[in-house]
This record gives sequence, C-alpha cells and structure tokens, in this order.
Amino acid sequence: MRAAFGTTGGRESLPDEPASDLLPAGAVVDLAAVRRDAGIDDVLAALDRELVGLTAVKTRIAEIAALLLVDRTRARFGITAPQPTLHMSFTGSPGTGKTTVALRMADLLHKLGYLRRGHLVTVTRDDLVGQYVGHTAPKTQDVLKRAMGGVLFIDEAYYLHKEGNERDYGSEVIEILLQVMEKHRDDLVVILAGYEDRMATFFAANPGMQSRITHHITFPDYSVEELEQISVLMAGELGYRFSPEAAQALRSYLGHRIDQPWFANARSVRNAVERARLRQARRLVDQPDPRVGLAALTTLEASDLLASRVFDTVA
Repeated sequence: MRAAFGTTGGRESLPDEPASDLLPAGAVVDLAAVRRDAGIDDVLAALDRELVGLTAVKTRIAEIAALLLVDRTRARFGITAPQPTLHMSFTGSPGTGKTTVALRMADLLHKLGYLRRGHLVTVTRDDLVGQYVGHTAPKTQDVLKRAMGGVLFIDEAYYLHKEGNERDYGSEVIEILLQVMEKHRDDLVVILAGYEDRMATFFAANPGMQSRITHHITFPDYSVEELEQISVLMAGELGYRFSPEAAQALRSYLGHRIDQPWFANARSVRNAVERARLRQARRLVDQPDPRVGLAALTTLEASDLLASRVFDTVA
C-alpha cells in the first residue's frame, strides 16, 4: 500500500483505500502491531546487527520511521497531510556506514509504502556528468530512471559543483536533480553523501539543493574500541577468530592506524582483516609441519597483524 495521499470528497486518504474504509474518529490503532506488520523492527534490528555504534544515527532513523508510521496511521483517519519530503544528506568520513544505512532506509521506506520498489542506486559524479555537450542530460536521466521507486545515493556529491568553472557539466546535473527531487518526491528519495565540511560548502553554493534536503544525518568516526568490535564481527563472518595475543596486536594496530593518512574506518578494518588472512595462510603453508587442524585454520595470530607496515612507522 502506497502512503502517498490522494483527495477524496474533501478528505485525503491512501490511494488504494476508499474513503468508506477510513477509520471512525473513535477507533483505536495498535501502533506496535502496525509497526510489527510493516517490518520496521526487522529493518532496525538489521542495522544493529550490521553496524557497530552509531547510536545517534540509529536513533534518527528510528525517529524518521516512527514519524512515517504515525503519518500513515493518521491518514487512516482521513487527516489531511502532505506527502513528506524525504531527501537526505549523510555526512561523515568513508567507512562510517553511510551506504549501509541508505540501503536499510530504502528497505524501510518500501515497507512503509513510501517507495514502490525500495531499491538503492549508488552513483558518483562520473555516473552522472557527461564529457561533451549534450551528453550529461541523457546520462543523468538514465540514472534517475533506474532509481525511480527507490533511493538514489550520490556519494561525494560536492564534486557535482566546481566553483568558478561555468563550463563544467556538473551544474546541469544539479539543475536536473532539483527539478526531479521536487516533481517526483513521492517516487524517489535522493541521499547526498560526503565529508561534512565539503557538503557544507556544496549546500552554501547551491541553496536550492539545501532547501530540498529535509534530514541531515552526521556519521561520526569510529573509536578504537568500536573498530575492534567491527574487526571481530568481520573476522567472524569469514570464519576466523583472534587469539588473545592477536586481539592485543589488533588493538595496537588500530591505535596506530587510526591516526595515519587515508584511514577509512570500517573499510580500513576490512582491509586489515583480509591482509591478516593472507599472512595466516602463508604462515600455515610455510610451517615445517604441514598438518593443520580446525583451530589453526580459523585462528589469526599476533604475527599475522604485527607484520603490517603500520608498525614500521612506530618509534
């Protein structure tokens, strides 16, 4: 059931629900049951499983879900309410869970009836901007066509705007987006993502875009403790565990890596786990005794982490 509102006899109701099916003023709705039936708890539980920390982000997503649920319930009583604008801005460093949350948001909006398909289309400037005159509009329109009914996630959106370059085709993309975000806001949610400071500059230079973004959500960097939890989860998904000594080496590794250039939070953690797997495999293959058991095959040792170049820079 879509949650867009259509007018019937002076009152607004869900398009698939005739006015005669509206609830009487004295009716009572069990929001917990509606929430359960819509599958909202499943989506929020998936976020908790997939992402460590990010309490403020998860709280904001839960608030948006609650608002939309209440709006949909109000519509069952015939309460006039416009279709909410759901375009968003996700700001934060790479690897902080922005794409994962966007994917779950698409699922959430679909379950609540605000998106008919609920899929996620992820793009960057290169997917939208053409290389010559007349190339940008068709590229952008093709992306928008694929994204209709779902969420369009534009990563590093500030690259669409190049200040002082009037011949840059990114401005054409912005103009098209502005029109579609307003005209098709009942069939498309756009999420702009990137570093917080650069997104602030982008919005300052494009007030039309700023005015169309309702929800601004900030994704903080992970702490060393949270990165440890992420490492354990990632290793576990691959069928590995850290020995007690490896767990200590992991904490030391993360403490050094977090302050080095190009650190990308969970992405860097995933790379570290993958490299530890490579070293573990080489260690097992090269050891004098070629016989191995399950424990050896599934355990990462301290040496698998301490061999990282991260420790080369440690005084």
